[in-house]
Amino acid sequence: MNILLLGSGGREHALAWAIKKSTLCDTLFVAPGNGGTAAHNVALDAADHGAVVSFCSKNDVELVVIGPEAPLVDGLADTLRDKGITTFGPNAAAAQLEGSKAFTKAVCDEANAPTAGYAAFSNLDAALAHLNKAGAPIVVKADGLAAGKGVTVAEDIASAQAALQDIFADGDGEVVLEDMLVGEEVSLFFLCDGTTALPFGSAQDHKRAGDGDTGPNTGGMGAYSPASVATDAIWSETLEQIVQPTLDILAKRGTPFSGVLYVGLMLTGDGPKLIEYNVRFGDPECQVLMARLESDIVPYLLASARGTLGKMDAPQWSRDVALTVVMAAKGYPGSYEKNTEIQKLTEAEATGAMIFHAGTLIRANRTIAIGGRVLCVTGKGDSVSGAQGQAYAAVDAISWPEGFCRRDIGWREIAREA
Repeated sequence: MNILLLGSGGREHALAWAIKKSTLCDTLFVAPGNGGTAAHNVALDAADHGAVVSFCSKNDVELVVIGPEAPLVDGLADTLRDKGITTFGPNAAAAQLEGSKAFTKAVCDEANAPTAGYAAFSNLDAALAHLNKAGAPIVVKADGLAAGKGVTVAEDIASAQAALQDIFADGDGEVVLEDMLVGEEVSLFFLCDGTTALPFGSAQDHKRAGDGDTGPNTGGMGAYSPASVATDAIWSETLEQIVQPTLDILAKRGTPFSGVLYVGLMLTGDGPKLIEYNVRFGDPECQVLMARLESDIVPYLLASARGTLGKMDAPQWSRDVALTVVMAAKGYPGSYEKNTEIQKLTEAEATGAMIFHAGTLIRANRTIAIGGRVLCVTGKGDSVSGAQGQAYAAVDAISWPEGFCRRDIGWREIAREA
């Protein structure tokens, strides 16, 4: 079949790499794609629903895979399904699990799913009043889409006040103030078809820009899979107490969730508690999942879209660990220089690592950095330390003076291995 993949990040390069290996994939289109998917790129704007529908009709596209969250919240999956086009990704109403923090909290309340205590506000003065009463530490979450960067873990009142002032800078805003949970974070992924949830791998990512989990939050500076803290008991408890009740609530409301559900957990002393839902594969978590996936991914995408996940066997995974290191432009997540050249990628790949592109384009056979997070250098090994060693060997082979990366991806697991 002909498959259209929408998106331009490292997640989409990893998905494209996995989809292209499928025996079911005839022609793959990636829109708009990046330097890593250049052979498959087409000029198509996911925000133009009519153009996407027209492209699918003209090119006999039988499956559309929507990578990023914005087109999902915008209702692109609804538009495509209305035209009879098989689509992987949730409808707009269900995508509010990521589009609105307050929506997710309300669903958790209805489902009795364990999560942090919270209060939601659309007024700065009311939010500040609650903050002064609740005190710090506290978590400040901008309610809408924020590309993974709309969260401030405020250790003191002043930091929380500054975050609130930023959210309400234009006068309007929506915010959720949460109790801070204590524990270790882990991400579990489930493929869903409206009623069934199929476990689809675990990962642990690193959000802070600097080594030792210091500096500002980012969209993600690296990840590894699998995460050993995601025990069978954690999987079972998460499915039974959080994921399945959420799917049941959404189905009851007439807005069933299909696609991939990214479940961000805090492993507390009282068991796993939901930090956040995302309605798409994580970035860079997708890269380590695809590097380990041994099953053909396309039948799983189709089963999710068609409501037949209950008939699918559990996917097969490599026993190896995969670890990805994000190379970003210096200054990220603040201002950074664009249009710098990256060299020696061939030498880096000779180490055995895989390089998934994110913010790149190919210009006159040169790889040019045009984004904040630019490359996802992914190693594999029989341990986290082994995978880390391969990834950093490849990083060190790359010539890009304008880039930087963290040097401690996987540090928690490596400490456990030691």
